Amino acid sequence: MKNLQRIWGKVKEHALRQEQGIDGILVTVGLCIIALLLCVVMKDSLTTFIQTIVTAMQTKAADILTGV
Repeated sequence: MKNLQRIWGKVKEHALRQEQGIDGILVTVGLCIIALLLCVVMKDSLTTFIQTIVTAMQTKAADILTGV
C-alpha cells in the first residue's frame, strides 16, 4: 500500500510539474500574425467599427455629463 502511495505521489508530481516549452510562444506568435493579417485585410471595416464605437462612447459620455 505504501508503495502504491509513493508511485501515485510521483505520478501526481510529474503531472502537475510545469516545464518550459516553446508551445506558448508559438501560440502567441501565431495569434499575433492572425491579428495582424485581420487588421491588414479588414482595414476599412475595422476603421468604420472603431469610429462607430468612439461615436457611441462620446454620445453616452455627453448624456451622462448632461444628466440625461
